Amino acid sequence: MSPLAWIIFYIAVIIMLIIDLKMFGRKGQHEVNVGEALRMTAVWIIVSFVFCAGIYFFYPHDSHEMAMEFLAGYLIEKSLSVDNLFVFLMLFSYFGIERKYQHEVLFWGIFGALVLRSVFIFAGVAVVERFEWVLGLFGLFLLYTGAKMFFHDDDEQPDLSRNPIVRGFGKIFPVTKEMHGDKFFIKDTESPAQFSIFNLQFSIAKRATPLFVALLVIESTDVAFAVDSIPAIFSVSRDPFILITSNIFAILGLRALYFALAAITQYFKHLKYGIGLILIFVGIKMIIGLYGIEVSTPVSLSVIVGVLTLSVLFSLTRKA
Repeated sequence: MSPLAWIIFYIAVIIMLIIDLKMFGRKGQHEVNVGEALRMTAVWIIVSFVFCAGIYFFYPHDSHEMAMEFLAGYLIEKSLSVDNLFVFLMLFSYFGIERKYQHEVLFWGIFGALVLRSVFIFAGVAVVERFEWVLGLFGLFLLYTGAKMFFHDDDEQPDLSRNPIVRGFGKIFPVTKEMHGDKFFIKDTESPAQFSIFNLQFSIAKRATPLFVALLVIESTDVAFAVDSIPAIFSVSRDPFILITSNIFAILGLRALYFALAAITQYFKHLKYGIGLILIFVGIKMIIGLYGIEVSTPVSLSVIVGVLTLSVLFSLTRKA
């Protein structure tokens, strides 16, 4: 794609984020309800499919194939993101962040994720173009990750007090014990923190709040999530524009999807098994592709849609 197409895309993404921030909750004043979250989730899905239709009709080469690759990449990233949202539920519960302040953390978390994913995908494309055998390593890793999904204990909760981000940041920057509304930092002129570096004395007249620490943890967990999702989307496309746009459109609707899932999480208890099967499938696809055995995009798309549908239906029937 031309540089102009990239510029237009990222400008459109920034505009959509600003609109989302303004319309989907006024800062620190609005608690997002389930109905609003479901409506916004539907809007983001429609926007993504409209973009997919644009690829289908206007992409400069192989437009029909590129549209299917976009859709396959979008569904893979979306399904992995749903599983990751359950981690966000646990994080907000640990830090005691009220629902009406969660959308602010998620907004900046998603903004950071967009930047990180773009960097990772561009780097991944450069590595794969030079060392194609790396796809085999990606495939093996996805097989391991997918298999691990079947043995993960949902009741096992990590001890966030031992999280290196939480512990490390607390050692270098003062953090308040209580929330201060929607503020990431507060002024502390009465008892500024003192520390020294190379015998130079410094004073910090601000303290971070648990809201900011939660944001740091979310950004760090997104890096871990990218280790799964980015290799997975390389199984459906090698086109940088398709890889990045499918990934970003899946991430853009996460904030709305989080508030929807927070209320109906019990209906997706068994989704992880479907995600595990998808990761195993794309892992096998990447490995056999190195030996000249190609799985077409329509077949991949059918498998992904079918597995996701069956896992959701299984969750619903088990709930009933």
